[in-house]
Amino acid sequence: MDGNRFADKVVVVTGGGSGIGAATAYRLGREGATVIAVGRTEDKLKTAVAGAPAGSTIVTHVADVSDESAITALIAGVAEEYGRLDVLVNNAGIGVPGTVEDTDTPTWRRVFAVDVDGVFFASRAALPHLRRVGGCIVNVGSVSGLGADWGLAAYNAAKGALVNLTNAMALDHGHEGVRVNAVHPSLTRTPVAAPIFENADMLAAFRQRIPMRRPAEPAEVADVIAFLAGYDARFVNGAHIPVDGGLSASNGQPRMF
Repeated sequence: MDGNRFADKVVVVTGGGSGIGAATAYRLGREGATVIAVGRTEDKLKTAVAGAPAGSTIVTHVADVSDESAITALIAGVAEEYGRLDVLVNNAGIGVPGTVEDTDTPTWRRVFAVDVDGVFFASRAALPHLRRVGGCIVNVGSVSGLGADWGLAAYNAAKGALVNLTNAMALDHGHEGVRVNAVHPSLTRTPVAAPIFENADMLAAFRQRIPMRRPAEPAEVADVIAFLAGYDARFVNGAHIPVDGGLSASNGQPRMF
């Protein structure tokens, strides 16, 4: 790991108060970036900063990515204060169980507001600043956007939309020097996934399906985000990297031998 790889870089990480977002803030902060961690809950952001690596610069901002005016103003303010914006990590997301039949309209719209609208608003606001410095966007999708789950219709649809939004931005802005890529984790040890980790049978079912027989740690996803955000990925654009322990290598059939 190059300890100075992101020196003088300014990075915005949404959903930065815990889980993958906090791990990404730590990883990039440890390598010299000034990280602006964005979240809806001030207490969670404060807790995340308290656990940050010594010497890192992580600044918190409270904002809801689904609030167009708030996230647009935040991105503009960061670019003005620091004079640049190099990386946007669109990590904020929510998921609510339910089929199409039993998902109510407000729930459907809330999932899309955070998981899709939030990416759109933040990316649109960031692109002029990223273009000036040859910056990049890393979207945090999910294996649930590459294939469906039972009983997660809204989340599957939103993360599926994120896949093609990533593709569209990679096509539209690659020639401007702005790369856009995505990572797609499977089960990761985050607060959002706590109910799965508290259910022994469900956790065992995941372990049976994941070839590496374990969930991901947030830092393992953050490591791939750091790769996509850095110089080593300078010709990587429109890529979708599953960080799933081999889950997506399966054709879906049960183990027979």
